[in-house]
Amino acid sequence: MGNTKIESFKDLIVWQKGIELVNEIYKVTKPFPKEEMYGLSSQIRRAAISIPANIAEGWGRGTTKNYIQFLEISRGSLFELNTLIIISYNQEYLNREICDEIENKLNETGRMLNALITTLENKNSK
Repeated sequence: MGNTKIESFKDLIVWQKGIELVNEIYKVTKPFPKEEMYGLSSQIRRAAISIPANIAEGWGRGTTKNYIQFLEISRGSLFELNTLIIISYNQEYLNREICDEIENKLNETGRMLNALITTLENKNSK
């Protein structure tokens, strides 16, 4: 992070990565079969949206403990999204290359979330 002052959740790289992930998810789910519009496609999009949305909501909460709770919810959504991507691959809605690309982004975002949670937990325990 260096000397950059974080003034908003929008300044957090993990939130920015989450927004990028949402954009990617919308792009790759657009060609899903029409019968999945209210099924798998919708659930994938909701899980993806939940990642940056919970980072933002947690930021707006009054305590570090609440913020950590929302970051953990975000992390749970990340794992849900990973599972839904695997299901999409198994159903042959996504190819291996796209799945690998999304999984790499999920892993990167997950590491960032873990680091932020750990930092806040350490700060909170002092």
